[in-house]
Parts: sequence; structure tokens; C-alpha cells
Amino acid sequence: MAGEPFLAAEGVFSGYGRIQVLHGVSVTVARGEVVSLIGPNGAGKSTVLKTILGYLVPWQGRVTFDGGEVTGLRADRLLRRGMAYVPQGRIVFPKMTVLENLEMGAFVVRDRAAIARATEQVLALFPALAGRLRVVAGALSGGEQQMLAMGRALMTAPRVILMDEPSLGLAPKFVDLIFERIVELRKTGITILMVEQNAARALTISDRAYVLELGRNAREGPGRELLDDPSVRRMYLGG
Repeated sequence: MAGEPFLAAEGVFSGYGRIQVLHGVSVTVARGEVVSLIGPNGAGKSTVLKTILGYLVPWQGRVTFDGGEVTGLRADRLLRRGMAYVPQGRIVFPKMTVLENLEMGAFVVRDRAAIARATEQVLALFPALAGRLRVVAGALSGGEQQMLAMGRALMTAPRVILMDEPSLGLAPKFVDLIFERIVELRKTGITILMVEQNAARALTISDRAYVLELGRNAREGPGRELLDDPSVRRMYLGG
């Protein structure tokens, strides 16, 4: 990867209270890449995302985005700079309609025309939501809720999206759809850093990937190269 990374966590030590989770983790993402974090449960993958997003302030190390340091910057300020987040677990506002959920994603946007354009783009990417704009989000299927969560993150026209387990708990047809849409997002130029438990599918669409173990970097390389690596397949892919 040539040049300065678009997004980077450099030598990050982080955790929750007195519990240390990350021990010097480094991750870099070039502009326009899809990069995945894989590894066993408890490896610290989601903690990397939360540290980048400012939900956790690193004990040591730094985070940079688009050439500037953003270590510990609040999530709402990162949102205004062009970073978005799709949390784990299909987090939506269940008593609000699909349209209201999308509008909540644009809470930092004041230009109504920009919000209308973003809504059109989301519905073009997820046409299944177009006929359900007045339906409350809690009545959607799990796959539809995940589409909505991803669509809400797109409402600020982000330059980079962090996704935490986007396929978790979904039926196979929705897993296929979500990965197809991630590929479509990459084609539009959006940079993606993704934590994903379906490691084989993640590596298939990733430019590069990092394997984490016990809060440390264990392996890294092109997605296809790691997918074909016998040791990675044996330890993380069940093959």
C-alpha cells in the first residue's frame, strides 16, 4: 500500500476500565479499500473499531484519518469529518419508521436537498426498503433491519464506513445481499473497515485483512492470499 493511509490505528493499546484488550494493534486502510479484521471471539476486533470511533480513548497509540490525527475525537465530530459506523446487532430505532430512521442518520446534515439525495441513493442500493418507508423498523425482518442500519450510515455521504459484524445472525439470502452491497459501496469509492465473523466471505471481497489474536496483530495480507493460506484456513475458517 503506497503513500499515507487514509485511516490508521497505530500501536494502539486500549480496553474497558482496567481491563486491557488491545496490546499494540496497528491497522491501516488505503482510500477505496475494503479491509477486514478477522480472528476468534475475544481477539479485540470490535474494540479496534470502538477505539477508532472515539468510544474508547486509547491508553497508548494514535488514530489518524485523512491525514490528520483524530485520537479520542468524539464520534459525532468524526461523523462530520466523513466517518460512519454500522454497529453490531442490527441497531435501529424500533418504534420509528424506516424513513425516520434514515433521517436520524442525517442528523448532522442541514441541507434538505442533500438528505433527499442521500435517501434516494439508499433506496437505490436497498430497493426492498422503498415500499416500507412508513413501516416501523421493529416490524422489519432481521435482514431488512440490517439494510436499514447500513442505509442510515450512508445518509451523511461518508468517505469511510466501519462495519461491525454486518452478516451476524442473518438468513443466507440476506448474507449474500449484504456482501453484494458492500462490494457495490466499494465501487462508489467508499472506504470500508469491517469486522466479520464469516471470515471466508469477508476475505473473498477484501483487498486486505488483518488476523487478530488476544488483542495483537497475528497475520496480515491480501484477502485472497489469507483465504488460500492453509494455516489461516485451519485456524479460522474451519478447513
